[in-house]
Amino acid sequence: MSADILFDVSGFHDRLAVATSDQPALMVIVDTEEEFDWDAPFDRASTGTASVPAQDRAQEVFARLGLTPTYVIDYAVADNEASAEYFRGLARSGTCEIGAHLHPWVTPPHDEDVNARNSFHGNLPADLERAKLHALTDRIESQVGIRPMVFKAGRYGLGPNTYEAILDAGYEVDCSVVPFTDFSSEHGPSFRGFPDRPYWVDAERRLLEIPLSRGFSGALAASGSAMQGLFDSKTSGDFRLPGILSQLGLIERATLTPEGVSTDDQIKLLDAMIEQGHKVFSLTYHSPSLAPGNTPYVRNGNDLTVFLERLERVLTYFKEDLRGVFSTPSAFYRSLKD
Repeated sequence: MSADILFDVSGFHDRLAVATSDQPALMVIVDTEEEFDWDAPFDRASTGTASVPAQDRAQEVFARLGLTPTYVIDYAVADNEASAEYFRGLARSGTCEIGAHLHPWVTPPHDEDVNARNSFHGNLPADLERAKLHALTDRIESQVGIRPMVFKAGRYGLGPNTYEAILDAGYEVDCSVVPFTDFSSEHGPSFRGFPDRPYWVDAERRLLEIPLSRGFSGALAASGSAMQGLFDSKTSGDFRLPGILSQLGLIERATLTPEGVSTDDQIKLLDAMIEQGHKVFSLTYHSPSLAPGNTPYVRNGNDLTVFLERLERVLTYFKEDLRGVFSTPSAFYRSLKD
């Protein structure tokens, strides 16, 4: 799949959403999902959510900094009474916001084969994708007591019918786009050519896209858009070209996340994006990383310590050194509508 076939990308560039404040704003969006083996085939039976209470570890960081995260929760999390109660409590206390995250293989109706291609829900027939989205949305509302207004595609799997489906379900914000990234080798979407800053999906400005903060730093950062194909190329990967260019200080693609990205690299990315005129930032991670052994990023207690240190140091740098403010997708949406 390619972005220029799926979407009118030029239309998105014509509808950039300009922040109303001069201060940079950062939001934290957590992919809140079941635990599963990332190296194994997708499995409908993998629906455990024992890692949910471990979110307290990150909540302590957020409380110190005065930040309200957005947990985009999937069906397995919403369907489990204990994990649903956990997020009901956070939401009632005003210490989080709730959105939706669609993992199709664990979301009814179960009418598709479970395989890598169908793990990107944008590849499903339009009626099935829409049915899963409504099942997820209704389950979150019934279990957590909140009708989610923020959506993030599982595996970033936007497809040709996804935007229409989430608009129909009443969502106001989507957070699925990963700029400068091509997942087509995995049967997923290509986001090459998409804006790397917020934009209105539709001409009526009902649905706002807030892309993940992914971009380039280094001496050639300004050329990142033209060079983005190099970072997803198997050939360049085989020759380790991205790593060589990074070591030379020429160009590096990085993501704003404590998962596998050092504090220094995240700070370099923030500085570079600020220099390029960015005002809105989205930091993300997967909820099971807060309990060691569930993701490749946090295998043990030491990894968890590093993860939490990265999270707090990057957020503190944004707040104190960059004089930024913390926001949420829904708050940013309202600021544009006011």
